[in-house]
Amino acid sequence: MNDRTALVTGANKGIGHHIARLLVAEGFTVHVGSRDPQLGKKAAEEIGGHLLVLDVTDPDGIARAAAQVDRLDVLVNNAGIAPSLATPADTDLDEMRRTFETNVFGVVAVTNAFLPALRRSPHPRIVNVSSGTASLTWSTNPNPQFAPGNGGAAAYRSSKAALNALTVLYAQTLDGFKVNALAPGLRATDLTARAAAGGDPAEAAAGAVHLALLPDDGPTGGFFSWDGTAVPW
Repeated sequence: MNDRTALVTGANKGIGHHIARLLVAEGFTVHVGSRDPQLGKKAAEEIGGHLLVLDVTDPDGIARAAAQVDRLDVLVNNAGIAPSLATPADTDLDEMRRTFETNVFGVVAVTNAFLPALRRSPHPRIVNVSSGTASLTWSTNPNPQFAPGNGGAAAYRSSKAALNALTVLYAQTLDGFKVNALAPGLRATDLTARAAAGGDPAEAAAGAVHLALLPDDGPTGGFFSWDGTAVPW
C-alpha cells in the first residue's frame, strides 16, 4: 500500500518528531500532531509531513482534528509530560492531575476520537509510547538504570503504568488491531533534565516504527523495549 496514513502526537520535537520522520520515509502520509501551530508547521515541513493542530488535553480540539482525518492506519500516542522527579509523598496533587491528563486521559481521548478512522484501515496499528520506569517488575526488583530514582517521578511513572494497562485493554477489545506499548529508553530530549543526557532519540523512534509496521500475525497487547525485546510488566 502506498496510501498509508499515520498520526503521531507530540511530533514537533523529540522522539515523536523522529517517529514521524521515519514513517514519512516508509511512504506514509504523516499527520504531525502538535499543540503549537508554528512549531508544528516547521516540524512538518522539515520531514514532508502535514501539520495537525492537536492538544491532547483539549476535547474540542481533538474533535476538530479527528474530523480532518478520514482514514488512519497508524496512531502513535507519543505526547507526554514529566513535570518533576518528586516522590509520591512530595508530589503536588495538581501536578499528578496534569500528568494523568496528558499521559493517560489524553491517550484515551485521542484514541477514541480516531477509532472511526482507524477502523477504515485494513491493518490498524496503535503504538503507545510508555516508559521502562513504568514496569512494576523493574521497580520492585530494580533494573540498575532505574536505581537512582528511589521512588521518584511518581506522577510520570504511575501515569505510564496506567497507560500500559490501557494498552492491554484496548488490545483485548479492538478486533483486528495491533496495540502495543513501547519503552523507548532514556533519550536526549527535553522531557526532564536527566533525559538530556540520554541516548539518540532516533534509535527509540525506530522501535516505535517497528511496532507500527507489525504484520497481521504480530503481537498485540505487549510491552516492548526499543530494541524489540519484551519488557516485564
